Amino acid sequence: MRKRILILLGVLVLLAITVVPALAITNGTPDGNNHPYVGLVVFDVLDEDGNQVPSHRCSASLLSPTLLLTAGHCTDGTVAARVWFDTGPIPSVFAVPPVPGAEYPFSGTTSYDGAPDTYPGFCIGCGNGLPGFAAGDVGVVVLTEPVPTSVVAAYAQLPSAGFVDTLRNKTKIDFVGYGVQFQISGQGGIPPGARWTGPRQRMYAPSELVSGNFGHSETFMKLALNPGGGSGGTCFGDSGGPDLLASTPTVLAVNSYVTNSNCSGVGYSARVDVPAVLSWINGPHP
Repeated sequence: MRKRILILLGVLVLLAITVVPALAITNGTPDGNNHPYVGLVVFDVLDEDGNQVPSHRCSASLLSPTLLLTAGHCTDGTVAARVWFDTGPIPSVFAVPPVPGAEYPFSGTTSYDGAPDTYPGFCIGCGNGLPGFAAGDVGVVVLTEPVPTSVVAAYAQLPSAGFVDTLRNKTKIDFVGYGVQFQISGQGGIPPGARWTGPRQRMYAPSELVSGNFGHSETFMKLALNPGGGSGGTCFGDSGGPDLLASTPTVLAVNSYVTNSNCSGVGYSARVDVPAVLSWINGPHP
């Protein structure tokens, strides 16, 4: 049976029950100010009545004072975005379902608005098997005003074209993102994708590259998500977050999807060192 593919979107139902969080199986630690250019983004869509409403959240990397890098499935179909660079925890999320006209109930001290743009080659469901589920899963947000250097003074960097092809198996990778951190325990009947929770906090976890000539390896990276083996994991809300060459600000890929609801095993990330993708990221955007 084909494995179920789960996009790492952060649209999670908030359950009105008392729960006990399990071990943080994504194996992360609070990032603090180690990666100040990684932010939490909430995207807006238009509802059936034409109202602009918040839809989902992702992670992103600031490449310049006005350009954010994220995943295509985060930006696709959206009309606006807002980013926070607070380390967190950021309590609460937008209402589910969203309320037209409602203010964002985040308590962060910084937020910046922008216009999303999706890589023209983006496609969901355009192939069979793993990782043929997606293609061109890259997007950007162009901010309407520059982020002050008092908030973010250092930026993520893009790799040279084809750089990932030069990396050896088990090359060390740094995950940074605002995704969920805990699985709810002792609550039967909860859909797998809704069993995750945790504060909206910038987290760090180590991982490593699983190299090889798998299908679509020219456009995707395969990364270890194995907390038991010392690797961190990405999960819902980490979409679009950077996969950094360890101990550097170089973004090799953006988190795209995982292969099971436990967010373990391996994950796939869209490479940004593909020449056409690099050219698009650096090019003009609407």
